[in-house]
Amino acid sequence: MSQLDSYNRNVVRKREEIAKLQKGKAKEQSKIANLSVKISSASQALSRTSSTSTGKSKLREIERYQKEQATAEKKIAEFDNKIARKQKELSDEQKRVSKEEDKESKKKQRESERQARAYQSRMNHINSTLNKHEDLHQNTIASLKALQELPDKIVVLFLASNPIDAQQLRLDEEARLIEDMIRKAKHRDSVSFVSRWAVQPMDILQAINELNPTIVHFSGHGSDSDEIVFQDASGNKKLVSKEAIVQTMMASSSDIRLVFFNTCYSYKQAEAVTHYVEAAIGMNTSIGDYAARIFASQFYSAIGFGLSVKKAFEQAKALVMMEGLKEENTPQLFVQEGLYSNDLIIVRPEGLEVS
Repeated sequence: MSQLDSYNRNVVRKREEIAKLQKGKAKEQSKIANLSVKISSASQALSRTSSTSTGKSKLREIERYQKEQATAEKKIAEFDNKIARKQKELSDEQKRVSKEEDKESKKKQRESERQARAYQSRMNHINSTLNKHEDLHQNTIASLKALQELPDKIVVLFLASNPIDAQQLRLDEEARLIEDMIRKAKHRDSVSFVSRWAVQPMDILQAINELNPTIVHFSGHGSDSDEIVFQDASGNKKLVSKEAIVQTMMASSSDIRLVFFNTCYSYKQAEAVTHYVEAAIGMNTSIGDYAARIFASQFYSAIGFGLSVKKAFEQAKALVMMEGLKEENTPQLFVQEGLYSNDLIIVRPEGLEVS
């Protein structure tokens, strides 16, 4: 039983008690009225009688009636006092009822507001979920469309320069390993690997114009002065500045999406060319010949499996670590402002239908 029910029961009980007291009071008032009639009758009889004994009898009768009246009036006064107390108790109980009703009303209002907030929260969650699903659906459509827009086949242009007056690198082994890993990839038929050797500066634009590559890969030496080492007509070193490389990328095919500088101290070149291509990889210091080969081969393997540039980059770093070469932090990945490397997929999966 609630507190309000208890208070309401008390109110009913107090009213019943007051009604009972008022009934008792009314009974006494009726008794006084009857006694008044009897007193009046006895008084009239007394005034008519001439008998002494009859007169005395009537006087005693009147006296008895008056005592009974006094007793009844005393009882009425007691009833009035009790009724007054009960009415105060009733008033107190009614105040408790009113206070408890107000308390219950506020509690119901708070509960109603809580339920309304909970309902709104559920609706917001449902709407948020629906919006997320819609966003996911739209992103999926956009991703599929982006994949559909990829060319059926991409060209990786491997530009190798190993001047005779520089430390000799095993660039042929790098090219062989990359080509072998591409051949083992899931989408190997979507990737064409083309190499150019003993590259001179004039060969770069010629090869780009001829092959229209998606990826340009520079393999060889770099300098700590932001230069890449090519060869001159005699096979000796020919230094090309970072600015010249950037200008070359700017003036080249718009289909180039990634430039891979597998040369020492090439991170500044990589960062600079992302003004004109979507992504680039460079080295923040010197890198060992073997680490360079391992990193590059795994990167192109992942690309050949249709993974994003970000995934391919992370897998290549992982393989360098597994080989225990301690050079996994040398390669650096840069992407064009506003793009995300995890969204950049270069190889179109085989069998993807264009709707």
